[in-house]
Amino acid sequence: MAETTIFPRRLILGGAMISGMLLALAVHMLGARYGLDLGGLWESDAGEFMPAGAAIAWWLIATVAFSGGYFTATLMHSAVSGQIPQRMRQFLIAIGVLLLAGAGQVAAAPSPVPTVSSVLAGVAALCLGAAMAFCGANFALRKA
Repeated sequence: MAETTIFPRRLILGGAMISGMLLALAVHMLGARYGLDLGGLWESDAGEFMPAGAAIAWWLIATVAFSGGYFTATLMHSAVSGQIPQRMRQFLIAIGVLLLAGAGQVAAAPSPVPTVSSVLAGVAALCLGAAMAFCGANFALRKA
């Protein structure tokens, strides 16, 4: 009878956080290409409260990071016991590669957003992604 190996909680949490942050950054880059940019927070007029594109981008990045952290932690927790079929693993890897390749293509294109605003928005997306991925992974591990 084979022994089941258990990943340390910190390893699962770290892997899920990195995955959630990368997904959040990819969604931020893809969203900025289509006008959903967090940089709109720093460029708003005095009379305008918050641009709708910035608010949608904020919630979209938070949702993707939380979901990415949650699902990655759940998959890593169940992968040790061999509960993930090979086809599902290959499908998830293909989706991740396609999403990151799309984000890389968008990042290589010239940006319509000024540089300082773009850097601040990227850092904000990264921090938001890290926090939400941690919350999602922590929630998944407490549930398991």
